[in-house]
Amino acid sequence: MNPMSVNPEPSELELAFCRATLYSALALGFRPPTEQAIARLATAQNAAALGEAAALLDIDGKLGLVSLVQAVAHAGAAGATVLMASYRALFGHAVRGPIPPYETEYGNEALFQQPQEMADLMGFYRAFGLSVRVDGHERCDHISCECEFLSFLALKEAYGLEHRDAEMVQQSRKATRLFLRDHLGRFLPAFASKLQRENRTGFYGMLVKLCLAFIELESNCFDVPRGAASLGLRPVDDDRIPMACGSGAECAALPGACAPEGADSV
Repeated sequence: MNPMSVNPEPSELELAFCRATLYSALALGFRPPTEQAIARLATAQNAAALGEAAALLDIDGKLGLVSLVQAVAHAGAAGATVLMASYRALFGHAVRGPIPPYETEYGNEALFQQPQEMADLMGFYRAFGLSVRVDGHERCDHISCECEFLSFLALKEAYGLEHRDAEMVQQSRKATRLFLRDHLGRFLPAFASKLQRENRTGFYGMLVKLCLAFIELESNCFDVPRGAASLGLRPVDDDRIPMACGSGAECAALPGACAPEGADSV
């Protein structure tokens, strides 16, 4: 065999960029659909680029990330008008729609009140100089915001790797591990279970299946558990008292983690 024909293992830098690409696509997909946004996921050229990133991450193909990317692109070809009708039917106009895409709506056994959970999320964002866009009309616990934050962390890790900044790489990876453990990885399986029951072969059913497979890969890499698919919805009248500080405080305590106030937005 010609050694030149063997594809080398992707570098840490390449993997960080690929992870950022997947997270960014997921963040875009879970927002209310527009023609421009869907084109970034469903056109042949963009789907191929996303598939290349998925192939490097799922190098043995066991999670089927490439085929899931293709399935999302195929379902997205229906167009923004059709997808908007599906979006409204699945997620509704209010916070407690049929399938809430908000983390703090999940976990009827949670130790935190909803305001403390929100504060923990904002602690993560602010630790890296980020804020939620006021004009986005979206809460900080929306799945799109959480995917976008993890994309930012992957890009920050890539920047640290490229510039040989070991401290930045360490901070980015620690924040990713904590955020997966306490936030996206905690509620995603329950959200995915509900969404796949209602839209198994549709765009959002395929998108959340891609998200679930990718987060399985991420959770294994960062050695963090995932939440239960049976996680219930938070009672509307939940008034329990929080027992401890969230991990956002741990993240904010990282040396040098903060960027200038308002430097970026999620």
